[in-house]
Amino acid sequence: MHQYKGRLIIHTGSMFSGKTSSLEKDIKRFKIAGYKTLAFKPIVDSRYAKNEIVTHDLTYIDAILVKNMGEIEEYCGEIEPDVIAIDEIQFLGGETREIVKGINQFLTNGCTVVVAGLDMDYTGKPFEIIKELMPISDYLYKHHAVCAKCGSDAWVSHRKTKDEERIKIGASNEYEPLCRKCFLEEDKKKNI
Repeated sequence: MHQYKGRLIIHTGSMFSGKTSSLEKDIKRFKIAGYKTLAFKPIVDSRYAKNEIVTHDLTYIDAILVKNMGEIEEYCGEIEPDVIAIDEIQFLGGETREIVKGINQFLTNGCTVVVAGLDMDYTGKPFEIIKELMPISDYLYKHHAVCAKCGSDAWVSHRKTKDEERIKIGASNEYEPLCRKCFLEEDKKKNI
């Protein structure tokens, strides 16, 4: 796996598409290959467990809760990992440019970075961090869940509640994956 040294690997898509499961699989493979790994998750993601990245299938890897890229850099400065993982990167605090700058510095130093995150919010608007990281990635995987209405590939995480704040941490009680057609139909119903 030495060919992955200093690479950016992105797993993106809607909720329930397997992004975190893929990140977890990548990190476990790097560990098996003898790489020193560290995994991080934003402090706002309190679902399932505090110090673990947990998939919707309830598999997990140990993780460090962080507020921003500065805290990731601080942890990595002490330990000097070969590979870092950041789950739910769209929830990481701080300016997008600072996150991108930090990731680029890790890559320049030969550290591989694996991230997982939503590409769009519940309205279909792109998350800035994923939009900025996609063009500089070495490996980009767009994952698809199954549309909860028609069974085709899902496009977006549709919010089932009436909350309108952009960031609302949740799972299947609050969100469902929908294809573009079903999402637009649901959106039309909301605006009637």
